[in-house]
Amino acid sequence: MQNILVTGGAGFIGSNLARFLLTQHPDYTIVVYDKLTYAGNLDNLRDIAKNPRYAFVHGDICDAAAVERAVREHAIDTIINLAAETHVDRSIMDADAFIRTDVYGTYVLLEAAKKFGLRYHQVGTDEVYGWVEEGSSKETDALLPRSPYAASKASADLLIHSYVVTHQVQATITRGANNIGPYQYPEKVVPLFVTNAIDNLPLPLYGDGRQQRDYQFVLDHCEGIDLVLHKGKVGEAYNVGTGREIYNIDMARMVLQMLGKPESLIQYVADRPGHDRRYSLDVNKLRVLGWEPGHTFEQALEQTVQWYVDNEWWWRKLKSGEYVEYYRKQYAERK
Repeated sequence: MQNILVTGGAGFIGSNLARFLLTQHPDYTIVVYDKLTYAGNLDNLRDIAKNPRYAFVHGDICDAAAVERAVREHAIDTIINLAAETHVDRSIMDADAFIRTDVYGTYVLLEAAKKFGLRYHQVGTDEVYGWVEEGSSKETDALLPRSPYAASKASADLLIHSYVVTHQVQATITRGANNIGPYQYPEKVVPLFVTNAIDNLPLPLYGDGRQQRDYQFVLDHCEGIDLVLHKGKVGEAYNVGTGREIYNIDMARMVLQMLGKPESLIQYVADRPGHDRRYSLDVNKLRVLGWEPGHTFEQALEQTVQWYVDNEWWWRKLKSGEYVEYYRKQYAERK
């Protein structure tokens, strides 16, 4: 591996991964390929924009000709796919973009990997396992997605498996828990709660707030992706998470405590349809490769909160325009 195409690299996890790979692998060239939808932001990459080992290509993974052109022009030997529609709430409102990007886009990238003999890695999600009532999900468990978003990601995982078996594409998958950290678009729950709390706005908490999630620091996730990319077994999936679940109500209270804000800012709203109560990942398979999370949940949340406190320049301009209309539909009109 030397020339890596990071699709969706202007998004939250993608931009952190691009920066991480440049730091960890001084002989690598990182080419970010991104459509720059509402969640893609070149500000996320501003600090590496002048790095001679970094390049940006504006493109859609559903555009096969554009993908092939980027592969040829930059002599790409590896694709890491993070290009995806990712917000469950938006998938409930309108699943169309999720099917096109997450499923068809993955097909286009797999075709490029097959044609050019590329190493391929897919960044997936723990949501493909569905609601885990007890125990923890292993990579061999059935995929039982319960939202259009999760179904689109599960479809992509199955498509990748078929290309490994049928076409011998050199592919791996990581399925990550909920990520938190710098540059996460403020529609997601942690940056939403942090930025609302900073402005003394309500924190809209679904249902009773007792949904359980495994929140991991994004750089720990990047380390897991990097490890699987280099040491993972082709054709295999690997879970990436902390192995510890937190109630959303407890997360909200901790955010408020860290910011010195009152718990009265928590506003309970009607739960979303089909809301999974619990995700839990068994991460022993990744641990065998030598990985351990570098941050506790408390450390990850504290660093995340502080980053949003210190970087209002980044998020304030995002919470306008399209975001305001989405927020109104999602929360203000919720009964």
